[in-house]
Order: sequence, then C-alpha cells, then structure tokens
Amino acid sequence: MDRFSTEEACKTYLRDARWPEGVRCPRCKNDKVYTLKQPFRWQCQKCAKNGYRFSVTTGTIFENTKYPLRQWFQVAYLICQSKKGISALQIHRQIRSGDYRTAWFMCHRIRCAMQGGAFPLTGEIEADETYIGGKDRNRHWNKKSAQVRKTMPALHVDEEAFGYGKIGVIGAIARKGNVVARVIGTQDAPTLSRFVRNVVDGGKVSLVATDEHPGYKRIDRTLPHEAVNHSHGEYVRGNVHTNNIESFWSLLKRGVVGTFHNVSAEYLPLYLNEFSWRYNNRNNPDIFRDLLSSV
Repeated sequence: MDRFSTEEACKTYLRDARWPEGVRCPRCKNDKVYTLKQPFRWQCQKCAKNGYRFSVTTGTIFENTKYPLRQWFQVAYLICQSKKGISALQIHRQIRSGDYRTAWFMCHRIRCAMQGGAFPLTGEIEADETYIGGKDRNRHWNKKSAQVRKTMPALHVDEEAFGYGKIGVIGAIARKGNVVARVIGTQDAPTLSRFVRNVVDGGKVSLVATDEHPGYKRIDRTLPHEAVNHSHGEYVRGNVHTNNIESFWSLLKRGVVGTFHNVSAEYLPLYLNEFSWRYNNRNNPDIFRDLLSSV
C-alpha cells in the first residue's frame, strides 16, 4: 500500500512491467511512438491513418475500468499470495469495494490473465482426471440429478463414484515442473488421449504415468506409458505413480471447499487458471510483476 499509494506510481510500475525496453504500440508493436501531453498516453502513426492513441492500460484487464489501479493492484497481490485462493467476498471486505459484484468482477478479470506459458510439458509426466463439485447425495431429492433419482432407489449405488452432478477435469504435471488443467465434457478415451498428446512434447517425454483408467491406453501408441492400478491397491511402482498430480487436485479441492465453497461449471476454467498459474509460479519471486506484465 505504501509503494502504490498513488495512481501515478501504479501507472509507472505497469508501464515498466509491460514495456521494459520502452513503450510499444499494443497493436503493431511499433516502438516509434509519440508521447502526448496527457500523462501515460501515446500515439502510433504506423497502424492507423490518423494515428492510433493508446494509454498504459490499453489492451489489459484494466482497460476502461473506473476503479483505481491502487485497488486493482491490491486484489492482484492478494490473489498471488493466497495459496488456496481468496474469495471475492473476502476481497470485498478488505478493499471496501461498496458492491460485492465489483470485487467478483475484478477477481475474474485477474484470473483471465493467469494463463499460458505452462506447456508443452517434458520429462516425466503424470496425468489424471477428477471431478469437481458438490456431492449429489447432499442435495434435496428434487435437486438431485435425474440419473441418481432413477438409479439410487433400485441399485443403491454411490453417486459420487459415478460422478453424477460433478464436473470432469483432467490435468497433467511435469515432476518438479508445471501443471496444466482443463475442464472436459466426458472422460472417454479420445478426450483423455487427445489432452495428453496436446500438452506434452512427444520427443522430450521419458514417461507418462497414469492410473488404470482404460481411456489412457491409446497413448501407448505414441508415448512411453505406464500405469498403476489403484483398484488393486497399487499406488507406487518404482517411478510410476500419480502422487504429484493428486497433490495438485487436493490443493484445488481444498480451495474450492474451504475458500470458495461453491464453483459453477461456467467459471470453473477461470479457477483452474488461477490455481495452475499460481502453482507454476510457486518459486517465482517476481510473481506479482509477471502477472501485471501478462495482462
């Protein structure tokens, strides 16, 4: 708060983070721009007939905002430093944003900036799938999914085991490296194998470790693949295990349950952005600056 006590200090820091080698046009990347009389505004003559005017916030998540950059910086810092996330309601209380929806909007805009740069993954890779969401059995009967209402009375099945009412998520992690996580519609073989092939560098992968899910069998054709059989009590076989990706799932679910309490399917990709990006920058001392330079 002391460092960014004024809007000028915030804009100076944002300018230096975005353009460390000098101001460039956000459209055409031209470095020969003219400084205007208005502070932190420039004009590029190359990409527009009458000149293209832009400011330090043009093309960023801060563009057209009516909220002070001081508050934006505070929210970004809190999100970067919270291992299991921080809720919009807590942000609202801390920055005194007047309306909860303001804090909610700011948090989601910052999560939009938390993406990219994590793949292709190399070395020893672990891949796994999971479900995110509340347990269907805790809902009122008329709120349960149709599958559960139809199946449970007859078969007495555990709906959590079948993923009813939950959202499928898949992830891959390089040991001692980065993680990539995506929301998927179904956990069938084409979806699982396509995800793994898309996020790894096939020529630089020494192992892809998964569980016994049959959907991963297709990657045997192109990648070195080994699996552990959890249903038979096998969790580690030499260097074949999925402990790292399961630790990431644990971190994500503790954040969802303990911090956010409820995450909708519509916005789950943004929360995956946040947890993945923060995990991938866990050892980065300039995490705050890097976030602002990527907006």
